[in-house]
Amino acid sequence: MKFSELKVGQKASLVKTFTDEDVRTFAKISLDTNPLHLSDEYAKTTIFGQRIVHGMLTSSLISAVIANKLPGEGTIYLGQELRFLAPVLLNDTITAEVEVAELREDKKIAKLNTVCTNQDGKQVITGIATVKCSQ
Repeated sequence: MKFSELKVGQKASLVKTFTDEDVRTFAKISLDTNPLHLSDEYAKTTIFGQRIVHGMLTSSLISAVIANKLPGEGTIYLGQELRFLAPVLLNDTITAEVEVAELREDKKIAKLNTVCTNQDGKQVITGIATVKCSQ
């Protein structure tokens, strides 16, 4: 989408269910092998009582919305603030939503409100992305 087509309040989203395979693949790629994500026995001893999905894996859905939907192809990340509000459990279905909050026309920079919500409507991650649009 061209920068000139963006409007404050515009939204886009995508949905994904996180599986054990997703978590194990992310651990292998990222080298984040914290047993909280990989070991049922270890996770039972934590405040969560069970394994959780990596926060950075969950937040990567925000990047997917930005890259593929809003603003879309060619968008360059300049920054992302994240607040992790609740754990994401295996097989949770997460909706990542991006909303245009501010536009800086002289530099083609957009500030985007970002939120990830689970299948129960609970916010698990909130934040603000700053991006540069390519067109």
